[in-house]
Amino acid sequence: MTPVEDHSVDHDVHTDPAALEQLTDAAAQERVEVAPDGSVVGYKARRTLRLRVELARQLRRRRVQLVLGFLVLLPWILWAAFEFGTEATGQRSGGFVDLATSSAPNFVVFVLFAVSSFLLPMIVALFFGDTIASEASWSSLKYLLATPVPRHRLMRQKAITSGLLSLLAITLLPAMSLLVGLIFYGAGEAVSPTGDAIPFDESMLALLFTVIYLAIHVLWVAGLALFLTVSTDAPLGAVGGAVLVAILSQILDQITALEGLRNYLPTHYAFAWSDLISRDIDWSNMAAGAFSAVAYAAFFGLLAARRFRTKDITS
Repeated sequence: MTPVEDHSVDHDVHTDPAALEQLTDAAAQERVEVAPDGSVVGYKARRTLRLRVELARQLRRRRVQLVLGFLVLLPWILWAAFEFGTEATGQRSGGFVDLATSSAPNFVVFVLFAVSSFLLPMIVALFFGDTIASEASWSSLKYLLATPVPRHRLMRQKAITSGLLSLLAITLLPAMSLLVGLIFYGAGEAVSPTGDAIPFDESMLALLFTVIYLAIHVLWVAGLALFLTVSTDAPLGAVGGAVLVAILSQILDQITALEGLRNYLPTHYAFAWSDLISRDIDWSNMAAGAFSAVAYAAFFGLLAARRFRTKDITS
């Protein structure tokens, strides 16, 4: 039998020694400098997640556009309700609802009275509660941190953006209400339910302080929603949790049997701004309300920072 010749093919990989030497020299010359904090030289945390980029991104979101659009339309809806719902307009006595059509300032006061207990806290809860939990629900949070964006900067930039959006909402509503009031009710005096009347120019100053107070008052909602948004991957849970706490606080505030304990509820001073529509302004309730809001906001903010710093990010 004729022996079978071995025709196996040689599969050894042959490389160019000169090319290998060039690659080795290039790798030897490559230097990666590391800063004392462990980061690569040239990396700057402040260049990551810039505020204007995040703000522009949030303004393009449909939920933000719908909320702002609704706040623009709301004064017109309320005017239509007064216009077609009753013929008794321009009253000079009664509650905030009765006085709403007496002048432009009173119309603004009525709108703020109608929304400050529920709508404004809900909007603030939406902006703050959705900010980080939404990133987690989209599974993009871990990629943001791997960019790398430091955790403290991520939470700070998100919180500042949410704060600016909330301030825009709190300012936009009375501004649009004032425009509607000036068109249909004129620049008259602001009349309080107690019968005090202040001139138009003084009422504008009072409304400015009202907006400032409302912006401070809702800080407790912002802090709570921020804590919830870093504690869950469900945006609806964070937003809904903050809104439910606000509702619960308002319910408890109606129970007179609690007596002095009601002063410690975060919503107890929600309408303290109404003291501004007066000749003799009592600042005590607003001061207590501002202190309460800032204290709650600081407490929940510290909890949020601690929770996010130690949280295991998996989404």
